Amino acid sequence: MSERKLTGLDRLLLQADRALRTLSPGAPAHGRPSPARAEEEAELTEAERRHAAGLMRVNHSGEVCAQALYQGQALTARLPEVRGEMERAADEEIDHLAWCEQRLRELDSRPSLLNPLWYGLSFGLGATAGKISDRVSLGFVAATEERVCDHLQNHLSRLPEGDRKSRAVVEQMLVDEEKHGHAALEAGGARFPAPLKGLMTLVSKVMTSASYRA
Repeated sequence: MSERKLTGLDRLLLQADRALRTLSPGAPAHGRPSPARAEEEAELTEAERRHAAGLMRVNHSGEVCAQALYQGQALTARLPEVRGEMERAADEEIDHLAWCEQRLRELDSRPSLLNPLWYGLSFGLGATAGKISDRVSLGFVAATEERVCDHLQNHLSRLPEGDRKSRAVVEQMLVDEEKHGHAALEAGGARFPAPLKGLMTLVSKVMTSASYRA
């Protein structure tokens, strides 16, 4: 029996379903267990708990953006192998989304209320990059992952020293994000110039500040 070819409408419906599952609390199902499972819960002060929750809320919002970015790029990718690469990367990022949400619950907190806005903006950016060319789309992934790795490194320096659960999640996310960035370049992604990366960093800082508080 031959496999049914997806139409443009089919893909749009799949994207809508993915968006709802990404933005609905408790919806994402991860394939790998959380790296935090082997760590003991630390005795945190109220200020430390709120700070850790703020950082993990930012990380969760970043994963919402990653889902939207990859799905937008997959929708407009020209080559089937590039579309497949985007969809595989999005599947791996679901683990990060679920781990961050689980950690937020453990810290008696919640995801950012701004996530629907971040999803819509990121989906549009991803779709636009894919429309330009697959090379630009892959380059955008690489440049984005570089920014993500920078902020994960920053979070490791800012998380409470005793919060090994949050640290374990962020450390594994960092390993995965570096892998995704390298894979995008190896697949033919364009290397973005420094000024464009600087603009991406500025946008990331605005999102980070807003998500930490909301």
